[in-house]
Amino acid sequence: MAALEIHQIPGQAQLGTVEVHGVAAGDFDPRLWQKGTLNFVPDVRSPIIEPRKSGVFRNIYAPSAVQTEDGWRLFYGAWDGVPTGNDRIYSVTTHDFIDFDNHQIVIEHGDFIHCCNVNANRLPNGEWQLVCTVYPDSRGKNKPAVFTSPDGRYWNGRKAPYPAKHEDIISMEGYDKYLDADINGMNVLLPENDAFRLYFNNFHDFGRVYRATSNDGKHFSFERPVLEIGAVVNDVKKLRVKGQGIYYLMGLHMNTQRLWYSLSLDGMHFQPARELAANLGDADKYIVAIGWVVHDERVLGFIYGAGEVPELNRNRLFARWLQKKVVLIAEDGTRYEGTAALGPDRQIIKVPRDRQIKGTLTVYAEDGSTELMKCDGTLTSGSVHKLSSR
Repeated sequence: MAALEIHQIPGQAQLGTVEVHGVAAGDFDPRLWQKGTLNFVPDVRSPIIEPRKSGVFRNIYAPSAVQTEDGWRLFYGAWDGVPTGNDRIYSVTTHDFIDFDNHQIVIEHGDFIHCCNVNANRLPNGEWQLVCTVYPDSRGKNKPAVFTSPDGRYWNGRKAPYPAKHEDIISMEGYDKYLDADINGMNVLLPENDAFRLYFNNFHDFGRVYRATSNDGKHFSFERPVLEIGAVVNDVKKLRVKGQGIYYLMGLHMNTQRLWYSLSLDGMHFQPARELAANLGDADKYIVAIGWVVHDERVLGFIYGAGEVPELNRNRLFARWLQKKVVLIAEDGTRYEGTAALGPDRQIIKVPRDRQIKGTLTVYAEDGSTELMKCDGTLTSGSVHKLSSR
């Protein structure tokens, strides 16, 4: 890694804090994930996205972020300030997860009571693809449904918002429990070469994550279980690691105070899950969804849906970012370190409002313990600094 330096740049941070830019995670390092030593920093906005206030039904919770040419498009399932408690699929765009624009409804619930739990992809040819949970099917169960778009505006041949239809539900051969399966919020579609991999659970056959494969993204053939676990799959990303091959990263939840992740080298055999994160307080006490935020081969963090009531109907979107750790040990021995973030690339350090703090600045890698640089430094309330290569 190139030598690093921290220097002050023009700008204003909130008084009583210092902002350090340039701290986002580097290329995916499976060694850190296998050790379970990861410096995830919660976004200072808690939540990062709240429901709109225009309607009286407010419950947003199922995020899926897709990298675009100039940032990301974040899809989520919600009652986003609407007059009725029917889940729909929404999206916003963002350059940096600081500001969000272009709010819109993408998929209406249509023939169903709910359409939610979106997992989104963009294919190499530019086509967009969503797999969502729709309820109820003809047997009163939750099932995955697929929606595609050549341009992100027209879905299944109709301009957004597209009303979900029964014919959008996927089919599956080789899994005799599929017709009566309850696949609620546990549908992940991963494009791979010329195929589509569906990772899913079934509440009527619980305790494992399964995989099925399709050539067209609509008609699937069942393969096998890929992970034994009493938790729900929400996202799977495929990451190429220079000199080490390909890794698959799975994120899971179970409507509790925890999130988990699991790694695989082939997409079929996942390692025992590790704890990813726990709730931070009452506002995110019940965690109901997770979506990775990826830029090229870098896992920058995750967005998660969570709420404060066990009925799971007052959720918001929260974020945590995988970052380098910045620490200042002051001349009097006081320790100041980044405990919050503003998006994936900015870290917030709380400092006294009324004086400069001089001491030794140390920057650690994304594991929070591997030292990358050390230097004398001064932090002033309201200042902005940047970590960069020399």
